Amino acid sequence: MTFPGGRWIEYWDPEDETFWKETGERTARRNLFFSVLSEHIGFSVWTLWSVLVLFMGPEYGLSPADKFLLTSAVTLVGAVVRVPYTFAVAVFGGRNWTVVSAGLLLVPTVAAFAVMEPGTSFSTFLLVGLLAGIGGGNFASSMTNINAFFPLHRKGWALGLNAGGGNIGVPVIQLAALAIIGAGGGPRVLLGVYIPLILVAAVLAACFMDNLASVRNDTGAAKDAVREAHTWIMALLYIGTFGSFIGYSFAFGQVLQTQFGRTPLQAAYLTFIGPLLGSLIRPLGGRLADRYGGARITLWNFVAMAAATAVLVAASAARSLGLFVAVFVVLFVLSGLGNGSTYKMIPGIFQNKALGRGLTGEAAVAYGRRLSGASMGLIGAVGALGGVAINLAFRQSFLSTGSGTGAFVAFLAFYAVCFAVTWAVYLRRPAPRVPNGTAEQAEPRPRLSHAEV
Repeated sequence: MTFPGGRWIEYWDPEDETFWKETGERTARRNLFFSVLSEHIGFSVWTLWSVLVLFMGPEYGLSPADKFLLTSAVTLVGAVVRVPYTFAVAVFGGRNWTVVSAGLLLVPTVAAFAVMEPGTSFSTFLLVGLLAGIGGGNFASSMTNINAFFPLHRKGWALGLNAGGGNIGVPVIQLAALAIIGAGGGPRVLLGVYIPLILVAAVLAACFMDNLASVRNDTGAAKDAVREAHTWIMALLYIGTFGSFIGYSFAFGQVLQTQFGRTPLQAAYLTFIGPLLGSLIRPLGGRLADRYGGARITLWNFVAMAAATAVLVAASAARSLGLFVAVFVVLFVLSGLGNGSTYKMIPGIFQNKALGRGLTGEAAVAYGRRLSGASMGLIGAVGALGGVAINLAFRQSFLSTGSGTGAFVAFLAFYAVCFAVTWAVYLRRPAPRVPNGTAEQAEPRPRLSHAEV
């Protein structure tokens, strides 16, 4: 069965080594490349307002609390739209939806171009900012689409590269803003640069991407993913990794301005470094997870994130700008590494569940692909809500104490929770129970395979 409005591939079996070498790999890589391009611009549009607020001086009449609320609202919309974007791939096709979702980015960009001037009301800025949230949805549809193209043993690398290429849209737009601010330009110059880039991404997706006919709208998969406990456990862990990445990306420049008195140009010189390194290292997180197991990499990554946050608490309390920036950059890198390892865990978890149900071969692969694809949107959506929480936490901390220290203490506690959950669910090997409820003195019963998860 084929569908009108796009190029549909009827047969797709990446687990078949002959098919993969002769046909599949070349096609999958081509779709990955243009998927990354569209998702990259989507991330730039989603995080557009984290940059625009740097241009908004006293003449705009917005307080720091207003700006944190604005970026929180944008992050929230980006999280929510990830759910329908996930299932849009199966309804319209990956190539077709990439074209549509790329084209939709024109709406918030043109709207921001129209209202970006002093005298515009906060409510208008808030409404236009909400439109930019649709850029966050591109990640979910792109990841769901690319997940179907690659074999299980390459998913960590492919998903890491896809997401990392998208994530790098954050520092790219921050670098563009730095160049424009440094040249004395205004925010409309930045917006004017992105409007033609959006058109280019949509046209290239239409010309070079494909739809997979094997991916069908499956409401049963969505329902099964909602009922699956691992979906929500992984969503919690993704709050800790991606929620940190996107939340800090929105908030970093504002923290530098509010707590350390940096000018917009001074803040712009620093804000892009962390997101850039965090984006570049995400594929490495996926690669390490392919080799050593996603759960193990994720566990120790949360240890490192907690340690970095503890140093940030001290730097924030001491108002040490140099130490604060250096450790914040380290935290960005760790969040990117964790993004790659947590997303690698998802297909492995559901593949293990398939094997646990007695499925083998193509049946096990199909079951794992079905549930992992459906769960990715939900996990991505909930994970992005961590960015909302981070911006709201900073807002409340600055309102209460004039400092971000309280927010960092809360983040430290949350990373400790993520560490405990990762260990308890995916790495601990409990002893079997005998009928009377006592633990057997026997070989511990393995849980999910570290090599796969």
